[in-house]
Amino acid sequence: MMVNLLKFQMFKRVSRLLSVRFSFFLGLLVFLVVGCGDDVKIPDEISQIPIELELDRFDQKFAKTDSSGLKDLMRSYPYLFPEQYTYDFWVTKVQDTIQLELNKEVTAAFPDFNEELVALDNLFKHIKYYYPKTPVPKVVTITSDVAYRTPVILTDSLLVIGLDNYLGEEHHFYNGIQRFYTQNFRKEQIDVDVADAFVQKRVRKMGNRRFLDEMIYHGKRLYMMQQLLTLEAENEIIGYTPEQLDWAEANEVDIWTYFIENEVLFDTDSKLLSRFINPAPFSKFYLEFDNESPPRLGRYIGWQMVKAYMQRNNIPLQLLPEKSSEEIFKQANYKPRK
Repeated sequence: MMVNLLKFQMFKRVSRLLSVRFSFFLGLLVFLVVGCGDDVKIPDEISQIPIELELDRFDQKFAKTDSSGLKDLMRSYPYLFPEQYTYDFWVTKVQDTIQLELNKEVTAAFPDFNEELVALDNLFKHIKYYYPKTPVPKVVTITSDVAYRTPVILTDSLLVIGLDNYLGEEHHFYNGIQRFYTQNFRKEQIDVDVADAFVQKRVRKMGNRRFLDEMIYHGKRLYMMQQLLTLEAENEIIGYTPEQLDWAEANEVDIWTYFIENEVLFDTDSKLLSRFINPAPFSKFYLEFDNESPPRLGRYIGWQMVKAYMQRNNIPLQLLPEKSSEEIFKQANYKPRK
């Protein structure tokens, strides 16, 4: 009965959203025309922090090298030439047709790295604001054979970015990779991925592996990323399309109602992770509209919960990772937006 009621409520809400969609977009158009000068800006105390990012286009150097210059390149970048691969392996790779096509496509997509460097500069200004002792790494761009599960690697001294992971969601290199991954293989996601790599080093999983613990863990990450990426749209931060974020916002009440009525918050069933946390084509309520829903809605709700908690509690961002799921859940007094 509850599930059927929830299904009816959610279909009613979707229908209502569609009925007002035209007037919403008309109002949005007016807002953009009238208010286009009200651009989001970085606060002065952050924007004035001096940052000097050093960029090293290793991808271009590797593309231009041949067997005669390869040994010098290997000596200069030992961390990019793992010892388990021989010199002959790299000689072959330099001449490999797939590598040559990678070089060509990356060069076409990133003839320079100016816009991306500005975005990274803004990100590291924010990082320096919240974490003043954090060193600014050297930015090294590479080709990575589309290692999309680790598109960036961040250490204290180095930020390595695999540019072949950001060639555009429709690029033929990504044929065979699921769409829910490739929709974020775009330049706009570079600073988001770097922010996530930074935040992951500071937020650890806490609790008893309940669904609530997973929601709060990812909610902390998304909230901290949002504070470091003040110029990024919310859909970029969570890796949604604008339409997916619209769906999540329009159905937030019903999603939360489903979680409460089905008593999943304190459940430790690992299947809940594949249904609502892990990358997937969509979330799985086991209802007719599942394939219309965005994936990872457990993360989305966890994000809203952490937002509510931070709005009600005046604590520094740096202390958020220490807060338990219980404290955040109880003190957030989270009420979905209607």
